[in-house]
Amino acid sequence: MQNYFFRTNNMTVGYDGVPLIKEIEIKLKQGEILTLIGPNGAGKSTILKSIMGQLALLAGTVLVEDCRLDGISEKERAKKVSVVLTERIHPDMMTCADVVEMGRYPYTGRLGILSEQDRIKVRETMELVQITDLAEKEFLTLSDGQRQRVMLAKAIAQEPEILVLDEPTSYLDIRYKLEFLSVLQELTKKKKLTVIMSLHEIDMAERISDKILCVKGEFIERFGTPETVFVPGYIHELYGIRTGTFDERSGSLELPAVTGEAEVFVIAGNGSGAKVFRRLQREGIPFVAGILWENDRDTSAAEALAAKVIKEDAFCRIKAEKVEEAKREIDRCRSVICTLSHFGEWNLENKELLEYAQEKGKLCRTADWEKE
Repeated sequence: MQNYFFRTNNMTVGYDGVPLIKEIEIKLKQGEILTLIGPNGAGKSTILKSIMGQLALLAGTVLVEDCRLDGISEKERAKKVSVVLTERIHPDMMTCADVVEMGRYPYTGRLGILSEQDRIKVRETMELVQITDLAEKEFLTLSDGQRQRVMLAKAIAQEPEILVLDEPTSYLDIRYKLEFLSVLQELTKKKKLTVIMSLHEIDMAERISDKILCVKGEFIERFGTPETVFVPGYIHELYGIRTGTFDERSGSLELPAVTGEAEVFVIAGNGSGAKVFRRLQREGIPFVAGILWENDRDTSAAEALAAKVIKEDAFCRIKAEKVEEAKREIDRCRSVICTLSHFGEWNLENKELLEYAQEKGKLCRTADWEKE
């Protein structure tokens, strides 16, 4: 049997003796990232608080290298598990260095005086998280992204074996989300840090995680690698999506398609059509898209937004019957939009469609329409 660095055995969590989620089984190797996903109120934060020891377990155990976390002192636990929460802290008149130094308190004596070794650890951590230039700045003057980095540095300064984060990207814009998660990933490689966190951004969860825990209902829905969790249709089921779509292949979200008889035919491909598809959806215009290969970058958006998609098998020449089907759709539509600027040897059939639309006197528009 494989030895795991972090395990939960038959863990049951809840409040006031009432179980919320039962029989949670997690197994992680050192240096892995586990992300909890699931709808709001499903119990992700409850699981994290139970792992941290903020909530008492109703049943089961949490073990780090076969050491039960509920069997050690709070100070010893702080050396094993460090936490970054979403709640904003307000340390008045404290510099960023002061905040990071708080992470060393589990290693200090009663007076909380830092040794020279502690200060070296603080400097090293700030360099690692790339906030050295913020050291003397007052914490409360920072942006949300900078504050989150400082809080991460504070947690890393504890030299934990496990880092627990509850929705760490909630207040961050896309730049800081990417930077924060990149730093986190780097820490797991350099420090062999094990990370357990919750995320609302399921596309990012799919990209950064070694393991995914799906939280919904009385028992855990799924636990496994992103490849086994993000299978077609499952995210719709987990979140109860009824409006719009999430494509597990591309990680993209799309609003609902416009219903009704198609008015526009879009000749697209290689990612050139998605913006046009979304504009047509915003303007409430039903459309047909084609001819797209199954593996084309535009296909997932087209399948989500178009009234009809004419597709060809991946890595195949476009068949004559697909061309004829597309021409029939062009005949039904009032206009054609072409988002392609050139046509390769394997895409001459789509050039034929454009020429056919011109011959038919359809109102042809190119990608310049996007600028209007």
